[in-house]
Amino acid sequence: MTDQRRDTHDLHDEEVAHAWQQLVATARRTVADRLVVGTSGNVSVRVGDLVLVTPSGVPYDRLTPDDVTGVDLDGRQVLGTLIPTSELPMHLAVHRTTDARAVVHTHAVHATAVSTLVSELPPVHYMTSALGGPVRVAPYATYGTEELARNLLDALTDRTACLLQNHGTLTYAPTLDQAYDRTAQLEWMCRLWLTAASVPGHTPNLLTEEQLRQVGEKLSGYGQR
Repeated sequence: MTDQRRDTHDLHDEEVAHAWQQLVATARRTVADRLVVGTSGNVSVRVGDLVLVTPSGVPYDRLTPDDVTGVDLDGRQVLGTLIPTSELPMHLAVHRTTDARAVVHTHAVHATAVSTLVSELPPVHYMTSALGGPVRVAPYATYGTEELARNLLDALTDRTACLLQNHGTLTYAPTLDQAYDRTAQLEWMCRLWLTAASVPGHTPNLLTEEQLRQVGEKLSGYGQR
């Protein structure tokens, strides 16, 4: 019985170590792709009831395997000594109330610009359907607060992404790669809308609910089987 418990523990440790490695790689990718500046964004990934998160104020290129930082779903730190991201309430709200296994938050320029202009990103491209529908803007609240967490949950209803007013983006998915891809897609759509809307004398054509529904049906069967 002792050996069985040790084997299970070792497997869990390996899973956590692998998840931390992926989290750090994703965080570094947000910087490399200019979705954040410095340490302004944050990333989390769930392993069972453990949520691994980027630590507060530590440049991602300095993170090592020994810096693993984790909390339980109530926010109690159970792994590491570095202070978790200040946006922990936001991440935990998503992990507790959705099927998310990974969450990515950025301060992407075009998406943040859009968050200051509208209450919902206009459906200017069919990939709107890939995020569950037109992306809503969560009303502004001070970063790191429960108020912000509540606002974003409302904006995420039936969606896998939202904009945070005068702040940035948040996406979630079953994996870090998928969450990152949704973030990149959202930033691209925001840039597209801003570009089209800036042409003098023209208004961007927007897709209808029916057009988005049809795309949603096609996307459900997209890719390799």
